[in-house]
Amino acid sequence: MTLTHVRVMLEYFHPWTNAAGLYVASREGWYRDAGLDVELTVFDPQRGDTLEHLARGEVHLGVFPTNRLLVRSAAGQPLHAVASINHRGMETIQTVVGRGITRPRDLEGKRLALNPTPRGLAMVRHLVAADGGDPDAVILVDSGYRELSADDIAAGEVDATFGGYWAWDALFAQIPGPERITWPVDEIGAPPYHSYLLGTGPAALAPEDLSAFLSATERGYRAATEQPGLALEILDRVIPYFPRSILSRSLELIAPTWWHGDRWGEIRPDLMDPYTDWLAANAILPATFDWRQAVTPDWRAEVATPAGVQAVRR
Repeated sequence: MTLTHVRVMLEYFHPWTNAAGLYVASREGWYRDAGLDVELTVFDPQRGDTLEHLARGEVHLGVFPTNRLLVRSAAGQPLHAVASINHRGMETIQTVVGRGITRPRDLEGKRLALNPTPRGLAMVRHLVAADGGDPDAVILVDSGYRELSADDIAAGEVDATFGGYWAWDALFAQIPGPERITWPVDEIGAPPYHSYLLGTGPAALAPEDLSAFLSATERGYRAATEQPGLALEILDRVIPYFPRSILSRSLELIAPTWWHGDRWGEIRPDLMDPYTDWLAANAILPATFDWRQAVTPDWRAEVATPAGVQAVRR
């Protein structure tokens, strides 16, 4: 049997637990059973993020942040989401006990490290203002792509951070748990949103191959959720440089974000509408932009909805 080669690019500098379903489906042979030779890879940051690789047609599918897709779609790039990966926001504000920061508005006059993208800056301002604080009083520190940890805060480098993930980066600190303060942004006033979506670009697959890929991927994510031991065994081979204890805890935290009820892959209007509106209100998207133009409708007709939102169901 001749297999169709499918190149899939992940969302970060290295694989992490959010890709567990893809790796399980690959290792268990479910893509091959569907006639697909799936290659999982990460982007070269010197050549851009996953969406840039997708836009150049260098990969067939990629995982990417929702906001970045919408910005590129609004600019006319032929990029489309076909499924969701996460149903929650991943970012956090982190600090440590003793800095006088017990709620977001306490960031006034404090040094907050972040990657100062337009969306990141807008989110910090939103969260501080939502708690009654003055966003202009926050001292912003540009940390670039480096994710400072609670250990860096404890060492005095800054007073708090924005951007690290509660299901990943926050797990690596050595400072004892009771001394850390971690606030997931969707618990302190951020609009709801899908952290990551899965999508295509100019090198799109044939519809039957895309459907086969998504069905096998759903199976992989279900197995990673229901059989974490299997997922961890596979992740040990993919990212052996991370401690098993951290991988285990991360997988435990992140697996529930892959599902909306029992459904995998659904791109939900109740997450897309408020997030698109928020991005537009902060001048990150045009006011008239409709997120549906960035979503490919009807990739599985039996589960398409009138709004053009897709879901893979068991």
